[in-house]
Amino acid sequence: MKKIISIFAVALACHSLSPVFAQVHERTIDEIKQESILRAEKGAYPLGGLNPADVKEAFSYIQTRDRDDWAAGFSKVAAKYMEIGNQSSDPKTAGEAYKRAWRLYYFAQWPVPNSPGKKQAYQSALDAYAKYSKTLDNPMKVVEIPFNGKTIHAYVRMPKNATGPVPMILAISGLDSRKETVAESYSQILDKGVGYLAVDSPGTGQAPVKVGPGAGKMFSAILDYMGQQPEIDKSRIVVSGVSFGGYWAADLAFREKARILGSVAQSPPVDEFFQPQFLYKNTLGNREYLFDLAPAFINVFEGASNVNDLAKLMPRMSLKAEGLLSQPSATMLVVTGAKDTQVPISDIELLMRSGDVPKEAWINPQGGHLGRELKGWTDPVIFKEVIIPWELRLIEASRKQ
Repeated sequence: MKKIISIFAVALACHSLSPVFAQVHERTIDEIKQESILRAEKGAYPLGGLNPADVKEAFSYIQTRDRDDWAAGFSKVAAKYMEIGNQSSDPKTAGEAYKRAWRLYYFAQWPVPNSPGKKQAYQSALDAYAKYSKTLDNPMKVVEIPFNGKTIHAYVRMPKNATGPVPMILAISGLDSRKETVAESYSQILDKGVGYLAVDSPGTGQAPVKVGPGAGKMFSAILDYMGQQPEIDKSRIVVSGVSFGGYWAADLAFREKARILGSVAQSPPVDEFFQPQFLYKNTLGNREYLFDLAPAFINVFEGASNVNDLAKLMPRMSLKAEGLLSQPSATMLVVTGAKDTQVPISDIELLMRSGDVPKEAWINPQGGHLGRELKGWTDPVIFKEVIIPWELRLIEASRKQ
């Protein structure tokens, strides 16, 4: 596959390719079924790793857009694999079954656990992932980090047979991904001598705080923790965030410049994204997103119960409004697609012009959110071909200094 590596000038050239934004209606359940099966067959987000046959079976139990109806359908299929895992005496067979169950439970709570059924599905996803992780030949450690009287739950995995302090990725989930999904993405970096700490971003998963001013301090607490671990090379920590997690990765590039080696931000919201006009015209009913993008944001923002609340709360999260963009920053890789309808490319342009050091950009002129396409440049391919190689080059360059 030919790589599409671009510098910032490509972003400007591709600006005209951005689609005309207009409010559209959410998909019906029949449209969701059709689109989901298509994405499952292509291995596209958010159905990457799901078996199309499992998806079709789950949909045979789902007749409405009711959140609990959705959760029940996918949970019913997931439960079969949990049973297989529980009954198997072979760790490999059990692990594969638990992993399959985890992915189905994860999709049962997608995009966020905002109903009783989805909350139960999320807990089941955590349970399935915990059982799956115990079958790995390279153990994963669950760590609990104190933060403001609460607890940050994170996963840590180190390379096998590591000697001396290890460079690390601080991997941050997005709006609807979870620490489990980013942990899976970064499992491939372990054999390169790099470990990872995966964590849920504010408002998602097991995060101790919702999105709001000061929420980013939880990442400072995580960096405090990482700096205290003798097995971690605190001089070589790279932050990586996807989608709304990319916002926190960009935030940390400024706020924690002194403590991180670099930052990877995939389609990070920066400024225009947080303005009411973009919310009402682009986020509501967004069809690049499978369904319920606005309700997902309502779920993660502190004090939000409807879209009008979001319109009041979101502007204060702008990195420009917070005065960060004029400050020194760590080196960055910014990844996006010129046809991203979820985060405006103007935000990417603004970020690339900010800070005090050159940044690199990978912009897919035919890509949507995160730079992904339905075929070709899927999430796993972008991680393997673009993000991880950049991080490894950065880490290797620091070793030579």
